[in-house]
Amino acid sequence: MTLAPSPRLPAFALFGAMLAAAGLPLYMHAPKFFVDQYGVSLAALGAVLFGLRLFDVVQDPLLGKLAAKLRAQRGTSVALAVGTMAIGMVGLFAVTAPIAPLWWFAIMLTLVFTAFSYLTICFYAQGVAVASGIGEQGHLKLARWRETGALLGICAAAAAPVLLGGYTGFALAFVILAITAVLAMGREWQGRDVPQSGLGVVFGDPVARRLLLVALANSAPVAVSSTLFLFFVEDRLGLPGWEGPFLLLFFLFAAFAAPFWSRAAERFGTRPVLIFGMILSIAAFAYALMLGTGDLVPFAVICAASGIALGADMTLLPALFAKRMEEISPGAAEGFSLWSFVSKMTLAIAAVALLPLLETSGYVPGQVNDQAALWTLSLLYGAVPCVLKLVAIALLVSTPSAAIQTPSTPLNKRRLT
Repeated sequence: MTLAPSPRLPAFALFGAMLAAAGLPLYMHAPKFFVDQYGVSLAALGAVLFGLRLFDVVQDPLLGKLAAKLRAQRGTSVALAVGTMAIGMVGLFAVTAPIAPLWWFAIMLTLVFTAFSYLTICFYAQGVAVASGIGEQGHLKLARWRETGALLGICAAAAAPVLLGGYTGFALAFVILAITAVLAMGREWQGRDVPQSGLGVVFGDPVARRLLLVALANSAPVAVSSTLFLFFVEDRLGLPGWEGPFLLLFFLFAAFAAPFWSRAAERFGTRPVLIFGMILSIAAFAYALMLGTGDLVPFAVICAASGIALGADMTLLPALFAKRMEEISPGAAEGFSLWSFVSKMTLAIAAVALLPLLETSGYVPGQVNDQAALWTLSLLYGAVPCVLKLVAIALLVSTPSAAIQTPSTPLNKRRLT
């Protein structure tokens, strides 16, 4: 029998960087570009983004089923999806809108979001299929490369419009990166044929359900801080114009820390290392409650510390879930469609729940606000994530020990209750 070649981990890092470059940076660049280029109102763009995000959440389980059905043609389907995403990026930033700009914005983003979701599901499911070829702690080793690449991709995409002389250069650079990533991943989409188990198996497994709940509680603080970040920097700290540098600092520290979290988990066990990262995140968010106007350096420290903690979240939690999928649902496409659903749902819930609360307090973005409104903003930005992180820690601590593989304790393959 011929053994499958070992996965080329740098190819996974490159593909992760390409995917990430079309993720969060799109929320940073696209609205600003359409406001500056076409004069579209922020309120209209925000409504479109929220509607598309809800659609994106709903379609994820369906895309998971599609990814499972196309397992034998995964390389081809991925190439088509990457091409679709590249068309959407060029349409957004390098093509003059041929119809009403708001409609063009919605159509191009739909292409990007749908392709992004499908590719994310395929990419993480493929990681389950190939991790066994990496050796002991294969899921952690793969996650180390994949998530470090993704975080570096976010950093590069965040700075690209400035470095490349505008958004057209950003779009064309993305096309080049997409082509390179598809070529690099070439044979990595091949793998053993595994039976598809469906969503029922994932929902029916108590450990998988618990890990999904941990992911929900643990991603919610990021959703909260992402929703309120611009308001906090501009109005609570009084530092307009510093949003970009703070974000870049945050993601650079996350990228720097990700490999170290993975290696620590290999040595000390995934659960204790992940809990330590969550505690660091709580400390950072709690410190944010103490900040006021002009606190540039303290907030930079918070961005660095919370970025380091994010490196643990992005690397270790997906590795845990991937390991569980290897045990109960080797195809993993349906499982990671639920994983994607959970992370995106938190963004939608955060926007719906927090912004009305902020408005009720009397807060008005970009205006002079009283201390009560600013304190509400601080509480929502700093205290709510702390509570949610504590919930995530409690869920993770109560997860059956056999579900958390450590270097010294092999995963128990008996039925977990």
